[in-house]
Amino acid sequence: MDTLTSSPGPAGLTGVDSAADAARRTALRRMRAVALGLLVFAAVVYAATLGRDGFLGFVNAGAEASMVGAMADWFAVTALFRHPLGLPVPHTALIPKRKDELGRGLEEFVGENFLQEEIIRDRVTSAELSRRIGTWAVDRANARKVVAEGMEVASIALAKVKDEHITDLVEMALVPRFREEPIAPILGTFVTEAVRDDLHHGLVDLALEELHGWVTHNPETFADVLMERAPWWAPDRLNEMVTERLHVEAIRWLGDIRQDPRHRARKALDSMLARLGDDLLTNAATQERAENFKVRMLDHPQFTTTAISLWTALKNALAGALQDPDGPLAQRLEEEVVAFARRLLAEPELRARLDGMAADAAVFGVTRYGSELTAVITHTIEQWDGKEASDRIELHVGRDLQFIRINGTIVGGLVGVIIHALTVVLH
Repeated sequence: MDTLTSSPGPAGLTGVDSAADAARRTALRRMRAVALGLLVFAAVVYAATLGRDGFLGFVNAGAEASMVGAMADWFAVTALFRHPLGLPVPHTALIPKRKDELGRGLEEFVGENFLQEEIIRDRVTSAELSRRIGTWAVDRANARKVVAEGMEVASIALAKVKDEHITDLVEMALVPRFREEPIAPILGTFVTEAVRDDLHHGLVDLALEELHGWVTHNPETFADVLMERAPWWAPDRLNEMVTERLHVEAIRWLGDIRQDPRHRARKALDSMLARLGDDLLTNAATQERAENFKVRMLDHPQFTTTAISLWTALKNALAGALQDPDGPLAQRLEEEVVAFARRLLAEPELRARLDGMAADAAVFGVTRYGSELTAVITHTIEQWDGKEASDRIELHVGRDLQFIRINGTIVGGLVGVIIHALTVVLH
């Protein structure tokens, strides 16, 4: 009475059973056999007790009602998926005929009962994602997995960026933008803020240290530079003495500046930078010079080449660091992951804030894209072949539906016995 085929179908349906589908198919056939066996058993009992009175009359009535119940429920279950016995009875084969309407109904059901702001927010918040992440990531083995995966993804992404991409970015995006954007206000604000917050002192210290070291260890080069500018008529010995003296004084002067944070040269530099920042913000002549310098720099053919060279150097350094799973970068990232996980476990306020952000993100996604997500249900079901969709749905729920047939057989038999008993009493 029942058939279930496996044939090629459209996208999303496949005619090849997976292991799970094979298990479902076996279970469905087993339950069908049980339901059919009960019907056959009722028919045999009915035939064996036909025309009997007394107790066997009750048995016969129960068997007759069992057959009626079994056949009625078989018809009801089968009518969902196909025409019973191939007969085009009205209101049968409901799923193949009305799958599109069922898909739209399922879409509305999911949207109205699952993709609602209150439900999503409550579910995300109650999941305590930050606490779970912290508990998992505080284990160094798990933190190492996170770092390894992140470094691998970053390495792959970095390899996808080609030099021509950077060239296009510089020439088509950055350079036109730099041309349009006045550089003087930006530089003026940066210089002014840096001087006010003493941010340039670290750079000055580094420059002084390098310059002092270079002058100290390169007396010959220092002398050669000065000798090139010495007067031709001066005796060589005099030039050498002057150069040596200047070298000693230069070393001492640079050393004094390095050691004295309030050295006059430092103050002069601070004053010069402060004046420069102010001029860049207020002085038209300085602003014009800055703009002209910017244009000359952007027009120079070496600008793009320099940008590519800087990118290549940065890319190579990053690639080397990302490809070393035991290198300093990996170790530092692992420490940061573990430290952040410990903060998550130790700070309830941080967890609450992050869980709230996750809930807000989920609600935003559902609000903005929920209708597109649920529309996938209708769109997918509309593409299914009716028969194939019916067969696949029956494969997943058909086993449970066979209990309707089994219950109909048993309940029908009990009702038949009760009706027969009432008939006997009333007569």
